[in-house]
Amino acid sequence: MKSKIMWCLVWINVALLVGWALRLTSPTAQAQAFQRPPNVLLIPGQVNGGSVGVIYVLDATGGRLSAVSYDDSSNRISAMPMLDLNQVFQTAANVGGGARRGY
Repeated sequence: MKSKIMWCLVWINVALLVGWALRLTSPTAQAQAFQRPPNVLLIPGQVNGGSVGVIYVLDATGGRLSAVSYDDSSNRISAMPMLDLNQVFQTAANVGGGARRGY
């Protein structure tokens, strides 16, 4: 009886040792990628020649610009398609040579 208990304890210790060794040799877990919520700036404005107000929506995290307006006479909300500002600035830098003069 004591011999069976002793062998049972030995095998439990071996199993624990193997589990501990596998844990030490396996790669550590990587944290999930955390995606920040967008940093959005809403700017009220007006369009020249228009009777409706406009809200410019600037997503500083994604580098995008859009605009939204509400037409009170027709009860419609109009939205401008997203504009990628990174692409616009890159194109402007390529056209202008990318050098600042006079500074």
